[in-house]
Amino acid sequence: MKISIRTKFTIGIVFFFVIIAVLSIFSAYYLNRLSKKTSAILKENHLSVVYARDMSEDIMNINQEITSCYLTNTKPDNTVIKKDLNLFDKSLQLEKNNITEPGEDKLASGIETGFNEYRDSVVKILKSPKSVDKVLYLQKKFGNLDQQLVLLSQLNEKAIELKTDDAKIYTKSALKYMTILATLCFLIALTFTYNFASYFNERFFQLYNGIKEIVSNNYGQRLHFEGNDEFYEISLVFNQMAAKLHENKQKIDLTLQSDLENVPDVNDVQELKSILFRLKNIEEQATDLISRLENKK
Repeated sequence: MKISIRTKFTIGIVFFFVIIAVLSIFSAYYLNRLSKKTSAILKENHLSVVYARDMSEDIMNINQEITSCYLTNTKPDNTVIKKDLNLFDKSLQLEKNNITEPGEDKLASGIETGFNEYRDSVVKILKSPKSVDKVLYLQKKFGNLDQQLVLLSQLNEKAIELKTDDAKIYTKSALKYMTILATLCFLIALTFTYNFASYFNERFFQLYNGIKEIVSNNYGQRLHFEGNDEFYEISLVFNQMAAKLHENKQKIDLTLQSDLENVPDVNDVQELKSILFRLKNIEEQATDLISRLENKK
C-alpha cells in the first residue's frame, strides 16, 4: 500500500493530537472528581457548620437579652428577640434541606423540637419577665439546644476532616496514575518522534549526498530507498538521471578519444611546414622569372 509523505506527516500530527487528547481527558476526569469532592465538603458540611454557628449565635443573643433584662428589671426588646427567632428558624430550615451525614436528620429534628420548646418559653417570659422559674427553665432549654447545635457542628466538622483526608488520598492516587500515564505518553511520543525524524533525516541526507556526488561528476552514485512513497520515486528518477549522465559522459569520452586519434603527428606537421616553405620559394622564383621575361620584351 502506497503511503505518501503528506499522509505520514498527517498521521504524525494526528498521533500527537491523540496523545494530547488522552492526557487532557484523563486530567479533566481526575480534576472533575477532585472538584466534586472538595465542592461537597464546602457545599454540604461547611454550610451545616455555618448554620449551626448562626443558630447558636441567635439563641445566645436571645438568652443574653432576656437575662440582662431580668437582672436589670427592664422589659426585653421584643423586636430584637423576634428577629433572632426568625433568623434561627431560617437557618434551621436551611439545615434541614442540607442533610448529608448519617444521623444528621435525627439531630436536626431534635434541634427543631428543642427550638419550638425554647421559643414557647421565650414567649411566656415576654408575658411575665419577672418569673424566676420561667427564666431558669429557659436557661435549661437554652443549654439543651446549644448542646445539640454543638453536636451538629462537630458531626459536620468530623465529616469535613474525613472527606478532606479522602480527597488527599484521591489526589495522591490521581497524581500517581497521571504520572504513569504522562510517562508512558512521553516515551511513546519520544520513540515516535525519533523514528519519524530518523526516517526523514536519513533520506534527506542520502539525497543531499547524492546530489553533491552528481555535481562532482560522480555519475556512478545511486540512491536506494526502501518503501513505496515519494522518496522511493525520487530515487528511481535520480538513478535514471545518473545513469543517463553516465552514459552521455562515456559517449563524450569516446568522441574525444576518436578526435584525438585523428589529429596529425607533430613530425607530419613539420614536414608540411617545410613543403609549404619550399612552395613559397618556388612561387617567388617563378614570379621573378616572369618579371624578367616581360622586361626583355
